[in-house]
Amino acid sequence: MNDDLETLQRETFDYFIHEANPANGLIRDKTEANWPASIAATGLALGCYPVGVKRGFMSRKAAVERTLATLRFFWNSPQGTEPDATGHRGFYYHFLDIETGRRAWRCELSTIDSTLLLAGALAAGAFFDRKTKVEAEIRTLADALYRRADWRWALNKGKTVTHGWTPETGFLKYRWKGYDEALLLYVLGLGSPTHPLPSSSYTAWSATFRWLHAYGQDYLYAGPLFIHQLSHVWIDLRGLQDTYMRDKKSDYFENSRRATLVQHRYALENPRGFDGYGEHCWGITASDGPGPSTIKLKGIERRFLDYAARGVPFGPDDGTLAPWAAVTSLPFAPEIVLPTIAFWIHKAKLKSTRTYGFASSFNPTHPQGKAKGAFGWWVSSWHFGLDEGPVVLMIENVRSGLIWRLMRSCPYIREGLQRAGFEGGWLEQLPHTSLSVER
Repeated sequence: MNDDLETLQRETFDYFIHEANPANGLIRDKTEANWPASIAATGLALGCYPVGVKRGFMSRKAAVERTLATLRFFWNSPQGTEPDATGHRGFYYHFLDIETGRRAWRCELSTIDSTLLLAGALAAGAFFDRKTKVEAEIRTLADALYRRADWRWALNKGKTVTHGWTPETGFLKYRWKGYDEALLLYVLGLGSPTHPLPSSSYTAWSATFRWLHAYGQDYLYAGPLFIHQLSHVWIDLRGLQDTYMRDKKSDYFENSRRATLVQHRYALENPRGFDGYGEHCWGITASDGPGPSTIKLKGIERRFLDYAARGVPFGPDDGTLAPWAAVTSLPFAPEIVLPTIAFWIHKAKLKSTRTYGFASSFNPTHPQGKAKGAFGWWVSSWHFGLDEGPVVLMIENVRSGLIWRLMRSCPYIREGLQRAGFEGGWLEQLPHTSLSVER
């Protein structure tokens, strides 16, 4: 299985080598022709380059060059209210033209995607620690980019952080509400030495959480599996408890384990009767899909979605599964993830003809594209940077804990966690390394 993990990690890592503009470091959002770059994918790439160096996927020199090109681009790119700028107030637009680096598609300035970009920068700054001019510049730029983000502005005078802003209409009406990937956002925002969020913003966000009992588990609910993973990609939350989790006598790592077990049990019980669901076919999250369409199959009218945030147990669920989501749960439940990976590699052949590891998603129920999968499954034609990065990083966290160690060394992460009320875990002592599947 170690060979399977290493091969999967290496092939997935290649996305960030080939779907990139080396001149500015921007990473394409997905593999479709003429598609723009994503700042979230670019942030994940910054976290993946240290993995590439450690595993021999790229040289340290090449990783330094790519990282420095990325950080220089974001530091020097235009910030302001112009509609074609790259960012504003230290945040950046969700999609950027991969050649020019300017805003694409009149998209929003995204607080969460900017968070992922800044997390990648901080990880890079922690990894490239040599006393050379170029690595010192990486550390300086990573720190400067993080310090420039105006988290207080992103509150828009409210209690919680907004999803984003556009120069045409101002702040979006949506705020971070309910348990979601914004855990990382609040930690970075609270830890800022220049424009920090108030601790009250974290309290207001966590007050919107929903505790749920489903499929034998009591856990903090979020439907799509990625929500239980993205913050954990960067922060080792084993044994760390805030006020909410102390009250529940749990922690966010254990919560993600329970959410993974709910997903697995849901697939076994398969309440909506989709084809293929079972012990080794599970993982429902935000992903590409075969729709939009409505088709009557076996006397049942099925509505299929395209790209959507699918979730468990309340849906939406149209029979689409995402291998990357299952793989990214490896730290939480290796006893069910490892056999699933082996099944998809050796039996389902979901990797045998793919460029970057596993297919991004598949749907055994949908009749279209029968020739694309070994069992007649619809299989997505695209790979997505937001899917590839967590696979590389979470496999590495299980193999060596690299990203978690890098972020534990970042004083801003420690400060943000403490201001959010977290105690225990590595904040008091280093955690055990019993997750490792390598010896």
